[in-house]
Amino acid sequence: MAVLPKAFADNMIKMLGEEEFELYKASLQKGLRHALRVNTKKISVDEFLKICPAELTPVPWCKNGFYYDEESFQASKHPYYYAGLYYLQEPSAMLPASVLPVEEGDKVLDICAAPGGKSTELLQHIGKNGYLVSNDISASRAKALLKNLEVFGAENLLITCESPDRLSAAFPEYFDKILIDAPCSGEGMFRKSSAMISSWNEDRPKEFSDIQKSILREVVKALKPGGTILYSTCTFNSLEDEKSVEYLLSLDERLKIIPFDVYPGFVPGNNAWGETNVADIDKTMHLFPHKVEGEGHYVSLIRSVPSDDGSESAHSHVPVHSTKRTKLSSEIQEFVKHINKKYNTDRFELLGDRLFYIPDGCPEASGLRILRRGLLFGEQKKNRFEPSQALAMTLRCDDFDNVICLDKDDIRVIKYLRGETIELSENEAADKREGYILICVNNYPLGWGKLSKGLIKNKYLPGWRMM
Repeated sequence: MAVLPKAFADNMIKMLGEEEFELYKASLQKGLRHALRVNTKKISVDEFLKICPAELTPVPWCKNGFYYDEESFQASKHPYYYAGLYYLQEPSAMLPASVLPVEEGDKVLDICAAPGGKSTELLQHIGKNGYLVSNDISASRAKALLKNLEVFGAENLLITCESPDRLSAAFPEYFDKILIDAPCSGEGMFRKSSAMISSWNEDRPKEFSDIQKSILREVVKALKPGGTILYSTCTFNSLEDEKSVEYLLSLDERLKIIPFDVYPGFVPGNNAWGETNVADIDKTMHLFPHKVEGEGHYVSLIRSVPSDDGSESAHSHVPVHSTKRTKLSSEIQEFVKHINKKYNTDRFELLGDRLFYIPDGCPEASGLRILRRGLLFGEQKKNRFEPSQALAMTLRCDDFDNVICLDKDDIRVIKYLRGETIELSENEAADKREGYILICVNNYPLGWGKLSKGLIKNKYLPGWRMM
């Protein structure tokens, strides 16, 4: 563990006092707590607990979050991870998306979304009629975001790679809920990464505070009247926490801090730490690693108080994407016949060779850099159609009429995830149709293969394969 910078230590002593600061320092020598969050879009918590091979302990502030022992359970190597049944996430980082009260049908923005942990949780609550706009300004980070959302079975989403000002211009007063897990100096991650300690200097909080303000200025413009903002960081510095909340509240007099469920070890925000004067700042919460089983975090929940005339009930006029008229090839039509799931053929859109399914309600967002709109259904090749990995992850085992279900302990599951050809026994192949087949592990889809004479040619997406 690198030596803590003096300026950082002095500020922590100011916040905690010398005795408690020693407890904080001691916590940095302890091992990290590992946790996973169940994808309730694919499996209920109760069902997952029945099939999970690891001993799990609940994360108090996240109903579908659980601690596990990494030495006895390699969660990132298990087939259920590849099936998208859970996401690996630092326990304290589960709090923001758990606190934001997303409801079915909500229009939600996750503005600093990569690598996608919080977006995958938000996705589970919007339902079929809601929509998630998941954004990251970094193109390379947004690619990781895309993968994680596709693994989770995302359909109602728009993934963008944009600056906050361009987003606010495209979505004026549009979103019911906005999550801002802001870029920050990362003081809460010192135990997780020594590099964070080495890169810290006393100018960084001010630098990140300026970035946070630039985001907050634009986010307020995109919030629907009556909507709710979740602002969080993984740092302790009051300049980035209490001061940023104070700045956010100054942007619109309708914004008010609202309370959320508090658990043992949570530490209320403090006006004295940031020399702020914010009513209800003690309803915002700090998480310190010597107080909770997780890393450092700060979370605040802020609502635009609705007007008496009910004017906040309607979204601003943001055009809905109008799909380009697409004539589906005979190969696409034939493939769709084998899916036991209803698709509105008017919502298909062919862009070049790539076929997308655009659910109702997708905003137009013209002029923005868009990585994904809706679901990538597959690609039209010469005289054939190839279904996408993303499509497979939206299906259930009984949604396709040609399926092979393998047990999690079957060696062929690992072979498939590594991109190898797998073989079926005569009995297994007896009632299977040659051509595309959905590969499942204990009834949960992993991806596609192409069956011919008892051999399944591997169609698992190369970039997703197990190393």
